[in-house]
Formats: sequence, C-alpha cells, structure tokens
Amino acid sequence: MTLDALDKTLLGHLADGRFHSGTELSGLLGVSRAAVWKHIRGLERLGLTLSAIPGRGYRLLSPVDMLSAAAIRAGLTTEATALLGELDIHDALDSTNSHLLRAAPSGVVTGTVCLAEYQRAGRGRIGRDWFSPFGANIYLSLLWRFEDPTLVSGLSLAVGVAVVRALVKAGLPGIALKWPNDLLWGTAKLGGILLEVAGEAYGQCAVVIGLGLNRHLPESAATVIDQDWTDLSRTAHGEAPPRNALVATVLNELLPLLRDYPDQGLAHYLPEWRAAHAYAGRAATVRIGDRHVEGDIVDVTNEGLLLFRDQEGQLRQFASGDVRLRVKSS
Repeated sequence: MTLDALDKTLLGHLADGRFHSGTELSGLLGVSRAAVWKHIRGLERLGLTLSAIPGRGYRLLSPVDMLSAAAIRAGLTTEATALLGELDIHDALDSTNSHLLRAAPSGVVTGTVCLAEYQRAGRGRIGRDWFSPFGANIYLSLLWRFEDPTLVSGLSLAVGVAVVRALVKAGLPGIALKWPNDLLWGTAKLGGILLEVAGEAYGQCAVVIGLGLNRHLPESAATVIDQDWTDLSRTAHGEAPPRNALVATVLNELLPLLRDYPDQGLAHYLPEWRAAHAYAGRAATVRIGDRHVEGDIVDVTNEGLLLFRDQEGQLRQFASGDVRLRVKSS
C-alpha cells in the first residue's frame, strides 16, 4: 500500500494527537465522511493506532514523524554527504533490504540509502519478521560495494559500533550489543542489523546493510514480538530524537566506517565492540538448527566469530550464519 495525497493530508491533520470529528475532516479534505472512514481504516492497516469515539471523532494515538530527504541531508556532515549515493524514501516497501538487493544488479551506486515509512515484510536474521508500523521507527538499508568479498567478515560487528556511536551522539548512552547483530537496552532488544551479500562481476560484492531501530512501538507490539523489547521513547523517557535527525546521525557514523573498513578491518573496532558487549562471561545456549550447545560466552575472535566454552571445557568458535544465541537469565 502507498499513501496518496489525501492519506498524507489526513495524517497531517491527525498528527497533533487531538480528536478531529468526521465532519471536520470531511470538510478539510473535501470528501464524504464515508471516504474519511475508508482512509482511516487504510491508516490502521499500516500499523497506526487510532481511537474513534462517537461524538468526538478520530484521534491518532501513535506518533508519526514523517521522513524527509531534505531534513536528512541537512543533518549530514560534509564527509557523509560526499559518501552518500542516492537517498530514496518510500511510503511502503516489502523490505528495504530486499528492495536494494533487487536493485543491486542494475548498478545502484555505492552509498545508496533506502528508507521506508512502513515495511509489509520487514526481515530480521534467520528469516524472522521485523515488526514495522508506519512512521514510527527506523527502517534503513545501505548498499556498499567491496572489491574483496572476504572483507565482509565481521562487518556486522563494526556496524554495531557505528550505531552505538550514533546513539551516544544523539544523547542516548547505555546501548549495549549482543553478538552478532542486536542492539540492547538492558536485556531488551532495541534494534537489529542484517547484512546480506550479493556477488557481482570481477569478484566484487555488494553488501546491503539493514538497520531496524525501534523509536516508538505501540503496546500492541507485545502480541507479535517473541522476545523482550524496548524503544527509544522508553529509554529516553518519552523524548526520542526526531527520525530525520536520527537517520542523519547514523549515516554520519556509518558511511565513513564503510569507506575505511577495507583498510582498518574489524580489529580497529573490536575494543569498542567489547566495551559495549552485554554478555561476556554469561551462560548461554547456542542453537544451530535442531542442535544446541550449552556453555559460556567467552569473547569474539578477531574475525568476529563467537568464542564459546562448552560444558566439557572445550573452546569453540561459531560463525553467525544460522546460529541463534540465547543468554540465560542471571
């Protein structure tokens, strides 16, 4: 579903969080009250939460902060601006990662960023769904090309460092990392990183880096998310940064990191990753398909593999792949 001009105008009127009667909205939009109702239902299908009370009208309960290419560009540093390719913003996509992966063979330039207000089929690791209500969170994917595909090893950990740096600069300290790709506040998931690679001619590869960051999730999210979660509006006591400023701050950290990564490699970022690591030394279970290994998290290797001591005392290494890591409550 995409938003037409009437949907956007309707959202603009409802964004103040106050009640607006059907008669008022009908007059403002120049359509019938039945048409207003139809468009209200369409907004609800995008994950927006509205209250409808007879005699009072409609009220938007979930805040909406629309993305703006101009506002994002205005927040970029000179360095990030020079590294940015295209900046594409969509009302709705199946998935920002899927969109860029499909576009990669057509020669999309390095540094291209894709954002969506809403994802119909947002994706996390290992085929998981990513809950993506409209106009509330960050759904961002960035395409970057590497001459040497082996350089991609460990990149998701370095990207995690970039995002933590960005959140600190946005006034949100205390973010932790869980191997290989989770952003945490305490033990609750705040966001996730998904890297997908497409091979190209002459040995090059295009990496699509996806970031899902919870800025504001409605309480209804509890019914569709199968783990502890939080969002920036909760961690920042209701004052989450504006979405456009947040996107710009992330790109200011991520674009230079991707430029420098072939020369610096993961080792340059590991001290910061370890400092933010939430679960060093904790008991955990590693699951690979139907198999599982009990033990303790030790560290990560210089290549970004999980270093894990099993119950027999053997030190083992795991690549992210299809591995699920479940940390036991202390």
